[in-house]
Amino acid sequence: MWAQLCRDWGEPDDLEFDEAPEPEMVEGGVRINVKAAGLNFADTLMIKGEYQVKPRHPFSPGLEVSGVVIECAAGVTRVKEGDRVMAIVHYGGFAEQVVANENDVFVIPDNMDFINAAAFPVVYGTSHIGLKYKLKLQAGETLLVNGAAGGVGLTAVEIGKKMEATVIASAGGPEKLKVASQMGADHLIDYKIENIRDRTKIFTDGRGVEAVYDPVGGSAFDASLRAAAQGGRVLVVGFASGTVPQIPANILLVKNLSVIGFYWGAHRILAPDLIATSFDELLGWYEAGHLKPHVSHTYDLADAGKALKKLSSREATGKIVLEM
Repeated sequence: MWAQLCRDWGEPDDLEFDEAPEPEMVEGGVRINVKAAGLNFADTLMIKGEYQVKPRHPFSPGLEVSGVVIECAAGVTRVKEGDRVMAIVHYGGFAEQVVANENDVFVIPDNMDFINAAAFPVVYGTSHIGLKYKLKLQAGETLLVNGAAGGVGLTAVEIGKKMEATVIASAGGPEKLKVASQMGADHLIDYKIENIRDRTKIFTDGRGVEAVYDPVGGSAFDASLRAAAQGGRVLVVGFASGTVPQIPANILLVKNLSVIGFYWGAHRILAPDLIATSFDELLGWYEAGHLKPHVSHTYDLADAGKALKKLSSREATGKIVLEM
């Protein structure tokens, strides 16, 4: 099979498009003929050796795929050969085949194509569990979403509105804010020229927001602490800015804030039943027409390096997907 191979820690341009052996079947495994693979910020960290998971070289990056089941290990019952599926893997998605654990494979609705399916698992899974089960977002609350035009940010806007919250979207520039507005954001903040705290206070009549969803870190996180209402909750999802913030405990104390760390990928092991419940609801919403993934760019598998550079530049909105 053909795959994008990382032979040593490096940059997107260091990936090699080459032939590789097919992955070995494992107990509980499902072999998938990959049709598309989604890109995530974690992929850029993984090939540098800066991610939580550090595979042995050579390996293929890629955390999420869509495709058709072509083989199942003995005892697998969730899916069967011929099923159209999306799947989550620890790595290896930038290849023509993957073997995923059956608990990480989900049959997709008839009205979901492979591009949308590849763009779906990580960002929608993160935002759904993050908002519903970690932040415990309630109807009528105000939610501030940083990085609101990125992969997870845009889905947080969409799901936040589905959960009947008022959503304030923070992003860099009018084009990105336009995308967030199209997903239903009630208020917009251009963090490049506007102050997140000041604008949030205006939108909430000085009260501040009950909930913050932050995949950005850096100065956006710092401003969000000051934009939160008394007793507010802040969800730490990632650090797309490249800067891990140092949380001032005095602000947490004075404002009675809760800051919650959230690594969605760990829940595949810590809470697989929760992941399954989450996707049941999400795929039902998609099938009913309530969710519309935003894929701004698609690339051929051979051009994965270019795609990752586009992602790293933070020029894209929503998701970038590789097609086989």
